[in-house]
Amino acid sequence: MTAYWECLRAIVAREWLRFVQQRSRFLSALVRPLLWLVVFAAGFRAALGIAIIEPYDTYITYETWIVPGLACMILLFNGMQGSLSMVYDREMGSMRVLLTSPLPRSFLLASKLLATALISLLQVYAFLGIAWLYGVQPPPMGLLAALPALLLVALLLSALGLLLSNGIRQLENFAGVMNFVIFPMFFLSSALYPLWKMREASEWLYWICAANPFTHAVELVRFALYERLNPTALGICLALTLLFALLSVLSFNPQHAALRRAA
Repeated sequence: MTAYWECLRAIVAREWLRFVQQRSRFLSALVRPLLWLVVFAAGFRAALGIAIIEPYDTYITYETWIVPGLACMILLFNGMQGSLSMVYDREMGSMRVLLTSPLPRSFLLASKLLATALISLLQVYAFLGIAWLYGVQPPPMGLLAALPALLLVALLLSALGLLLSNGIRQLENFAGVMNFVIFPMFFLSSALYPLWKMREASEWLYWICAANPFTHAVELVRFALYERLNPTALGICLALTLLFALLSVLSFNPQHAALRRAA
């Protein structure tokens, strides 16, 4: 048991040191959602009225609506960035060195996912703190109640990023592949608009958004921030996290970089 704990501690410490040494990573993670909150939301505040829908008990501002989606956007970008570090580690060989450990591969990859998720949570709560000062103030207990939901969503998106990275054999291909994942997942979700707004615009667009895993991640966090549980979103997020994590372990191949160099 001590070996497992030391391994987990070392992987988390390594990710933390990498994060501390890359201060621009922290700033970029905050600048992106803050631009959406301050600039984009201000432009759409008058054009979009948000009706009284769960989990809200009254009419809300557009800024209030998009904050949970922007928090999940941080988790989405960090999950994909974590997969970039996995591709880099596989290219440089450090991941293959880690896999020489006698510990199960599934535990090593799960530790990597958890380390990425914990770093993401720090950035999310920094953003929520700034949003609080800006005037978007969920219940104080909601910020605590949202912690398990945010952790689950972070693990879900990190597992998805790891699964996608397993199919990327060259570091140069990463940006192109991720752009086809991040932006459709974000824009085709309830992060920016309620699903009923999507339905008013297009029925098929509504069903695409409803089937998007990121939509359920956003709704899970949105409800949790206001001290409510969305059982459907929770079940879907749990199931997808387990599925993506399992597929990631089964498809992980540290020999991809070696095969490419040999070719």
